[in-house]
Amino acid sequence: MDLDVDLRDLELLDALADSGTLTAAAERLYVSQPALSQRLTKLEERLGVRLFERQGRRLVPNPAGRRMLVASRQVLTELRAAARDVREIRDGRDRRVRFTAQCSTTFQWLPPVIRGFREQQPDAEVRIESVPGDEPISALVEDLVDVALVTKLDRQMDRVQLTRLFEDEMVAVVADRHPWAHRRHVTARDFDDAHLILYDIYDQNRIPATPLPIPHGARPARVTTMPVITDLLIEMVAGGEGVTILPSWVAAPYVTSHHISLVQVGTRPQTRVWYCATRPGTQPPHVAAFVRELTRRLRQDTPDHPEHALTQA
Repeated sequence: MDLDVDLRDLELLDALADSGTLTAAAERLYVSQPALSQRLTKLEERLGVRLFERQGRRLVPNPAGRRMLVASRQVLTELRAAARDVREIRDGRDRRVRFTAQCSTTFQWLPPVIRGFREQQPDAEVRIESVPGDEPISALVEDLVDVALVTKLDRQMDRVQLTRLFEDEMVAVVADRHPWAHRRHVTARDFDDAHLILYDIYDQNRIPATPLPIPHGARPARVTTMPVITDLLIEMVAGGEGVTILPSWVAAPYVTSHHISLVQVGTRPQTRVWYCATRPGTQPPHVAAFVRELTRRLRQDTPDHPEHALTQA
């Protein structure tokens, strides 16, 4: 099936889902109701499936309609954001810093960075961006973000500028009552009976698949992947549903509040280096100021290093 969908179709889906009636959607889009009805009919004919079902006087998206609606709203949101950004660039008002962090939705350390940055650049704005496939280096190269906090090696690393920030350790995270909780470390064999719960970036059905963050030879009894939402992973572990592997500085804030324990993986700590990544060359003043503040806060030799700050909490 050729997907013959244009921007007007996306706007139709969005307006109709919000309004619930063709009349209200037509008023929102400044077109006649018959014209909008005809457009919906033609879209459904091209797709070969109905998208809305009538419930009383309202039109409600069915499963096919809900799926198309998710895609249409993503596209419309990005187009609107792009149009706004282009206007700001045109008018010389582009004061954004687009930031992303790899493998993390935990940002307790970020508010102090933003506060310090805004003291220097009060008119600038920091936007936290989600990156498809958790590939911030590609996003940097493609000018989708300005600054990235990264740790994984990438084939395009030579195309960006890296500033070393700090080291942390990949640890097993378990409930306090879990048999591993008081262990000094766990080995590959300990995973034989484990239910491992991980971010879905470790989904082994992806091509290429990201190696699981466990010792060589470990064969977990079961692996479940979930959206990249740290709170959700921690709640599952705290509830005794399984174990997970996380960077220590991401997991540390939850130790007391969620009654979890962090356990070394392997006989030697699995350490990683984190970097601040930007595109090469001179950065705009507001981006350079954000990089300086991020580096100052997260560098290993400062009191605000996340591992120090979180373990003191």
